Order: sequence, then C-alpha cells, then structure tokens
Amino acid sequence: MRNHLLGALCATTALCAGAAQAQTRLIVNCFWPPQHPVCQEILPNWLAEVERVTEGRVTGLVPPRSVAPPPEQLASVESGVIDVAVQFNGLIQNRINGPIVAMQPFVGLENAEIMSQALWDTNRAFFPDEFDTVELLTQWVVTPGQLFSMTDTPVTTLEQMNGLRIWTLPGPITQMATALGAGAVATPAVQSNDVISRGVVDAHFGLGPEALRSFQALPYTRSMTRFTQPVYSTSFSMVMNRDKWAALSPEDQAAIHSVSGAVLGRAAAAVWDRDSAEVMAMFPDQGISIVNADAALEEALMAAAAPITAAWIERATAAGIDGQGALDFYRARLLELSQ
Repeated sequence: MRNHLLGALCATTALCAGAAQAQTRLIVNCFWPPQHPVCQEILPNWLAEVERVTEGRVTGLVPPRSVAPPPEQLASVESGVIDVAVQFNGLIQNRINGPIVAMQPFVGLENAEIMSQALWDTNRAFFPDEFDTVELLTQWVVTPGQLFSMTDTPVTTLEQMNGLRIWTLPGPITQMATALGAGAVATPAVQSNDVISRGVVDAHFGLGPEALRSFQALPYTRSMTRFTQPVYSTSFSMVMNRDKWAALSPEDQAAIHSVSGAVLGRAAAAVWDRDSAEVMAMFPDQGISIVNADAALEEALMAAAAPITAAWIERATAAGIDGQGALDFYRARLLELSQ
C-alpha cells in the first residue's frame, strides 16, 4: 500500500511539474523555397532565440513545405491554420498601408539592414497598431530589386524599355515599366522562374541579386543595370495568431518581443545583404556584367514613380496614417542611420 501511495504521489508530482512547464509549440510557415535562407536560417534562428528567452516554454518548427501560397500568409495566421508567418506586404495592400512606405520607388538604400531599422522606427511612430487581427512581431526590408537583361544587350536606355518583354514584381515596378511602354508579365517573386526560364521575356525587373540564386534565375541573366539610386525595395511583415499570442504569459510575450522587432528585422535584412554580396561576387564567373542606366531612363522611371507615391500618401492618409509624415520620417531615419 505504502509503495502504491508513493507511486501515486510521484506521478501526481510529475504531472504538476509537467503542467508548470507546459510548452507552447508554434507552427511557423515559410512560403519561400525550402532551401531559402528564410526557411533554413532566419526563422529557425528566431525560434531558437524564442526557446532560449522563454526558458523552453515556447518552442516551434518550420514545416518542410509551405502550407499556404504567398498571398494567403496573413489569412492563414488569422484563421489559425498556422501560428506564425511572413507576409509580403505588397500582396495585402487592400488590408494595410503603413509598411508600404518602404516600398516607395527611389526612396531606399543599398543597405537592407538600415532600411529595416528605419521601417521599424517608422512603424512604432506612425502605424504600430495597423495589424489589428494578429500580433505583429516585426517588419523588414530586403536588398533592392534590380533591372536585369537576359540577352547579350543590356537594358540601359528609355528607348529599349518601349516594347520590352519583361518579368516584373507586382506593384510599383509593374506600373513604372508599363508606363514606359514595356510589356510586363507580373508574378510573385517565388513564381518568377516559371516565366524567366521559359524565355517568355527578355529581361526581369524586381529581383535582388540574392533572388537570382534563390529562384534559379542566374543561368538566364546576362547583365544588371545600375541606377544612381535604388529603384525599388520590398518589405515583409511577420505576424502571430492572436489567440496563440493571448494564451502566452505576459512574461513570455515580453521575452518574444525582445528577440523580435528591430532585432529580428535587422538580422533578417542582414542575411539579404550578405547573400546579395555573395551572388554579385559570382557575376564575373557567371558572365553577368554590370552597366549604368542612361540618365533619361532613370528620369523617366522617377517621373512614372511620382504618381505612385502620391497615391500611396492619399490612401495612407485616408486610412488614418499620416502618409507624408511617415514618408518624411522614414527618409530622415535612413539618412541618420547612414551617417
């Protein structure tokens, strides 16, 4: 009898200890190809930090394949299909406006880490509560997209853009290219290889250097056109399901925020900068030249960009965000952080 009581007591004690140490497991989706640094490095490293700062109370995993297409990352988190995901902000402009400030043409730098810090600072100052159906963990900006030719003739002049068959990233890049007379085929970046590899187009506009490797576009690329100022960058938001977040203790919520926000945003952006530098170092061996854009081409793109930015300011203001103020603040932070 005594042994039975001791056994029961031990079992109850173990049960209570287990309850006290109960874990929350996060399913963190990655819509990029499985070999992409977001899936292999950024998200797993963040999960390791989350587990460390919560002393093992919160853990997680990244599924080997995405459970939802790129446009549905936010919706999948809202519905609870997944707990955490990264959403390309360009695909949810019917829902949010704030982080599009970093996607305005001719605003960014050739430094994703600085842009990401500036975006997070702008978020905290102008639109911290815009994501009201999920918990916003961080936002970041990636290395600017570039204009690449797939033929032996680099694209450097305004005349060449007229009638050019070109893959473009949806959004401002597509609008600017179309305004200059190009025949644009726009798809999300993860689908770019389908268009580029089949020879449907003669150029592509919007992929950063690191994306040439990630989306296997290097073999089809012959030259990169450099502008005096980067034409366009993209931004992402990382969010958690609201119910999953609410179930965490305030202590664990604070711990997770401590390794998210600007810390995570800068770390993610640094990976883009690192990989872009690695890929550009490969250009000579890949037979890819770097050429400068004609001034008239850059001026025409800037002229086409002006109404895009004006329209964003109007939409943001209508949504309750000081659009012009946010844009001015973002630009000022870029300048300050670059000093």
